[in-house]
Amino acid sequence: MTTTTPVDADEVRRRTHELLASHPPATTDRTDFLKARFDAGLAWVHYPAGLGGLDAPRALQQVVDTELAEAGAPDNDPRRIGIGLGMAAPTILGYGTDEQKERFLRPLWVGEEVWCQLFSEPGAGSDLAALGTRAVRDGDTWVVDGQKVWTSSAHVARWAILIARTDPDLPKHRGISYFICDMTDPGVEVRPLRQITGEAEFNEVFLTGVRIPDSRRLGPVGDGWRVAQTTLMNERVSIGGARIPREGGMIGTVARTWRERPELRTHDLHQRLLTLWVEAEVARLSGERLRQQLVAGQPGPEGSAMKLAFARLNQQISGLEVELLGEEGLLYGDWTMSRPELVDFTGRDAGYRYLRSKGNSIEGGTSEVLLNIVAERVLGLPPEPRNDKDVAWKDLSR
Repeated sequence: MTTTTPVDADEVRRRTHELLASHPPATTDRTDFLKARFDAGLAWVHYPAGLGGLDAPRALQQVVDTELAEAGAPDNDPRRIGIGLGMAAPTILGYGTDEQKERFLRPLWVGEEVWCQLFSEPGAGSDLAALGTRAVRDGDTWVVDGQKVWTSSAHVARWAILIARTDPDLPKHRGISYFICDMTDPGVEVRPLRQITGEAEFNEVFLTGVRIPDSRRLGPVGDGWRVAQTTLMNERVSIGGARIPREGGMIGTVARTWRERPELRTHDLHQRLLTLWVEAEVARLSGERLRQQLVAGQPGPEGSAMKLAFARLNQQISGLEVELLGEEGLLYGDWTMSRPELVDFTGRDAGYRYLRSKGNSIEGGTSEVLLNIVAERVLGLPPEPRNDKDVAWKDLSR
C-alpha cells in the first residue's frame, strides 16, 4: 500500500518557482503562462490533481499568489470571469462528471470562456424556487423554453449555468434540474437591460426551443435545487468575502478624498466616516475569518451575512462620498449606453458608485432573502410559515 505525501508550503513554493523558471512572465505569452499554471496545479491548489490543483490545503493558495505577484506574473483577470470562478467552477467540481470537469475547468480558469448565470426570472426573483423556465426531455436532449433576467455578462458569455423546471407535478424545490447551456446555441437571445447607471451590464435572456444535451446536466434529474445551493453559497462568498487590503475597496476611495480635500470636511461627515471605516474593517476581518473556515470545508450560510454587510456598506459609503463632494458629487461622467464586461467600483466617479451600489442589495440574493437565511440557518430562529412547501408547482397560484 502506497501513501501520498501531503503537499506543504515548501512543496507549493518549489512548484511555483519551477513554473516561473520554465515560463518566465516577461517573455511568455499571457495565455500560455496561465495554461501552464493550471497544468502545474497552481490554479486552485485545493482542487484535485489534474484539474488545476494539488489536493493541497486551500490556505496554501496564498503562497502561490504571493510568489507569482512578486514575480510580476499575470493573473486571469478574476473580475471579468468572476461568475465562472466563483460559481460555475465549484459547482462543476462538486457535481460534474469527469468529462465535464476535464472540458470546462481549464478554459474557465484561464479565461478563454466567460460564464453567466441563468437563475433569476421575472416571476421568480426572491422566490427562486418558483421559477417557470421549462426543460422537457426529448430522448438524450432537453428542450428549454423560458426567460431569465438580471443576467450579468450574458452578452459576452460562452457558457451559462442554468436551472429549469423538469417536473411541474412535484413541489417547487423538487422539480428543478441543473444544466450547462451553450450561449451560442440557436434559440438563445440576449437583450440589454439598461440600468440606472445608463449602462447595460445586466441582460434579459430569452430561451426558445434551446436544445441541451443530457450530457450537460449537472447532478441528477430533479435535484437541481440542491446543486443550485452550492452555486448560491459560493456566489455570496465570492461577492461579500473577497480578499482586500485594509482601506481597500470603496472605503479607501472616500478616505483618500478626505485626506486630500480638507476643505470638504465637517464634524458630522467625520463621525460618519469613522463609523463606516470601522465597520468596513470589521467586514474585512470577518471575510478573512470566513476564508479560514473554508479551509476546513464548503461555504455555508455565513456567506449570506458577508454579502449582506457588503451591500449595506457599499450603499452607505457611496452615499457619504456624494455628500462629502457636495456639488461635485452630483456630476456624472457619461450617460452613454454601453455594455461593459465588468463592474469597476473604484475606477469610476462618485456618481457611478452611488447609483451602481443600489444593485448590491438585489444581485446575489436580495438582502431580504439573505436576512431570512441568516435568521433561520445561522441564528436558528423559527422559519416563516410556508403553505406552498408540499404543493405541486403547477397548482401554485401565480
